[in-house]
Amino acid sequence: MAWDPDLGDEPVGALRDHAPDILTPIDEDAPVSGHKPPPDVRPPAAAAPEHDWAAARPILVPVLRPPGTSGKRLADLDREQLATEGLKSHAMPLLDDGPSGLTIGYLLRVGAFDIHVNADHLLAWGVTTDELRSVAMANLARWSETAPWTDETSGQRRLISSVTGDGGDATRILLKEVRSDLAAALGGGGRVLIGLPETDMLMAAALVPGDEEFAALFAEFVRDHAAGADHPLDERVHEIAGGELQPFEG
Repeated sequence: MAWDPDLGDEPVGALRDHAPDILTPIDEDAPVSGHKPPPDVRPPAAAAPEHDWAAARPILVPVLRPPGTSGKRLADLDREQLATEGLKSHAMPLLDDGPSGLTIGYLLRVGAFDIHVNADHLLAWGVTTDELRSVAMANLARWSETAPWTDETSGQRRLISSVTGDGGDATRILLKEVRSDLAAALGGGGRVLIGLPETDMLMAAALVPGDEEFAALFAEFVRDHAAGADHPLDERVHEIAGGELQPFEG
């Protein structure tokens, strides 16, 4: 609202009847320009998951990464090497060897982005590598129990896929229960093909004897999808054999 000085309708200003006391301490709670500053609701840095194991524990997950991914192998670290790695200005992500030539990394899922776990985190948390692995796998299993599957059938061909978009689809294949369920559902005397073209997709298909054409079609789909993926993982075809993931040999 504007006041018109020509009409004399402006409000009467407050007049001082004495000089301000410049020696009086400033009131930290006094409003500035008519407003009080918003409260600082940010958690202290020490409570951030990068520093606090209690905060990191529920959001720690494993993630499958492409073959040849650069990082520091957990199996090669002892306490001295871990401390040395943690002192580096750019610590490399911690990795494990995964099945079928793949690599396993570890992430903190923080809101809209992920943080790759490195030696700095492990030192700050004060946990062992075994505890890191077991907690991450338990979180993956807990998520996988309720994550949906899509089941498609066309004649003798059957495809089961996981495409939730939550970032853990391909990594589900690390779970023994998932491999067992897929083998039971798709085995039936044939072979169980696995495609992991990107981190957000796991495909499993039944390959029945005499349907070699389907194996070629499946492999072509995996290659094409990996080539166009935002987060490509692996253009190869794998299979479940003896309960384990291994490269598919046609």
